Amino acid sequence: MSEWSDHYATRVSHMQASEIRELLKLLDQPDIISFAGGIPDPALFPQQEIAQAYQRILSDPERSAVALQYSISEGYPPLREWLAGYMGRLGVTCTPDNILITNGSQQGLDFVGKLFVSPGDTVLVAWPTYLGALQAFSSYEPRFDVLPGPNTNRTLESYTAGGKAKPKFGYVMPEFQNPTGTCASLAERERMLDVAAELDLPLVEDSAYEKLRYDGERVPSLLALAAKRAGGIDHCKVLYCGTFSKSIVPALRIGWIVAAKPVIQKLVLMKQASDLHVSTLNQMVMYEVASAVIEDQAEKMRPVYRARRDAMVAALDRYMPEGVSFTRPEGGMFVWATLPDGIDGAALLKRCIEVGRVAFVPGAAFFADRSCRNTIRLSFSLNEPAKVEEGIKRLASVLKQVIAER
Repeated sequence: MSEWSDHYATRVSHMQASEIRELLKLLDQPDIISFAGGIPDPALFPQQEIAQAYQRILSDPERSAVALQYSISEGYPPLREWLAGYMGRLGVTCTPDNILITNGSQQGLDFVGKLFVSPGDTVLVAWPTYLGALQAFSSYEPRFDVLPGPNTNRTLESYTAGGKAKPKFGYVMPEFQNPTGTCASLAERERMLDVAAELDLPLVEDSAYEKLRYDGERVPSLLALAAKRAGGIDHCKVLYCGTFSKSIVPALRIGWIVAAKPVIQKLVLMKQASDLHVSTLNQMVMYEVASAVIEDQAEKMRPVYRARRDAMVAALDRYMPEGVSFTRPEGGMFVWATLPDGIDGAALLKRCIEVGRVAFVPGAAFFADRSCRNTIRLSFSLNEPAKVEEGIKRLASVLKQVIAER
């Protein structure tokens, strides 16, 4: 076999397989209760509406000719127009020229890394943060540092000590963060913008779970707050990444970026060089479905996921041994648990699969430095409440055995 490794670019050394993607293979084993992937429940997908939209488009010769042809890189104009109105209802006044359609929000994150990061640049992220963001940005060979937050009080001088250049941007998921499930308060968001202004730091806001609030009042997005401060979206330094994967369906791979026009113009050039454009057919279908049912879908999903969240939190309260703490999210798909010191999440996972037939994601994957190994992420989105309780009971039983053996 020929040796390829000497021919790869240096960035390849920063690429790692997603632990979550590997764990998804466990879903094929029916006796395993999986809390691993943050996967929407397919029983909630608007399958009939999607099928009907495809049929309407493909049965119309004029529309099908558009749907099956090459198209503009910015995205299907009616979808971008609708998204401009949707963002307006979220408090962000913008035009279609402020919007780029991407192949899921993951491509958006990849484009952000490509646009802003040169090798050795610093990117600020929460500790922990979304694994997919770490993977997307790592391809461009940055160094990661801690994003200022409620428990950090970093200054520009602390980031630039020793002659280092100031950070390029901060990545934040203020709405039901993956992996912790936490939601930043209005005061925390305002403070984040204050610190970003002090550091002259652009912020990348990932809002994948915006539709999945089960308790409490909606909080304005960072982009809405920043645009209000700056006097308009074209004058602020927040870039917003949205997706239909959690609110409608993942398979169509429709995400979007909202930002100042000069940023969108650069991102369009990247889109042209990457894959020309997102499938026009899928964009047309998403436009028809989202514009018709997105709010109804949210009302359909929320009580289902809320019941599963409640079941998980109640089971954790009931079964977990002393020394385990966990978040109590107001929305999203995840609970984040911190185990007693010295318990390794990856080792616990191996034991849980072998003995308890239950799976989750070890928490170290969500830290840029792979630290805090005594943490785990639990997703409640895919299992009925009774199954959630059984899975947490199994997990707690194995954890108690591990603690007793120490």
